[in-house]
Amino acid sequence: MQISSTDIYSLVGLTSVIFLIAPLFLILYVISYNRKKRAHAEEKEGLRQSFENELLKTQMEVQEQTLQNVASELHDNIGQLLSLTTITLTSINISNTAKALEKIERAEQLTSRCIKELRQLTRLLYGKELISKGLKTAIGFELEWLNKTEIYQINFKNDNYEADPRQTENDIILFRLFQEIINNVIKHAKATTISVDLEQSEEGTQLIIADNGQGFIIDEKMKETNGMGLHTIQRRAAILGGKATYTSIPGKGTEVIIRIPKKI
Repeated sequence: MQISSTDIYSLVGLTSVIFLIAPLFLILYVISYNRKKRAHAEEKEGLRQSFENELLKTQMEVQEQTLQNVASELHDNIGQLLSLTTITLTSINISNTAKALEKIERAEQLTSRCIKELRQLTRLLYGKELISKGLKTAIGFELEWLNKTEIYQINFKNDNYEADPRQTENDIILFRLFQEIINNVIKHAKATTISVDLEQSEEGTQLIIADNGQGFIIDEKMKETNGMGLHTIQRRAAILGGKATYTSIPGKGTEVIIRIPKKI
């Protein structure tokens, strides 16, 4: 079979076009790949900056909450102890030796209690150091502080939780979420029992906070501008790659579950 010159020209032309188009497609692919790679890097950097900003904001909020707790304790507890000590000392009648010794002993007891409270207060001021010892330690101390009010029955389960230094940044945000939820319980729930369950697994950390308070209708609260901070809790959990879910029954109480994947 004889190939005409026209067929040869066509074949040469087609081959030339293929050799010209192939590099063009390769160049376009490389350009597209580099754009996607750059966009991914920018997105990753944006997420990193967002996380760092959220972490800084959270650290400041933890400190602010700590200072509020300190101010409340100074006013409500230590201030009262010092006032009682002052009243006891000023009421001493040295002419009645037996009664005077009794009041001095009472003043010593009040002073000892005040010193003990101040030591605990000092521990509270080092909230960041508490978190560095693990989320369990920080939550436990906060619940111990709350238990002193004798308003709530506190249940804290943490049998399978071990501190992981690699999770410290996540723990700071998770601890702040815990504080926000507890503040909601104190301000709105009218509860008498608070249960906290801190669990750890290969997948990550799970924090469950439940109360027996008055509860609320979740959809209605989520529509409110403030919404008891429910949106903030969900957003911060999402920043850690996790999720916050709510279950609440009016008149029976509320349960909040936060699941955060392990940081690799």
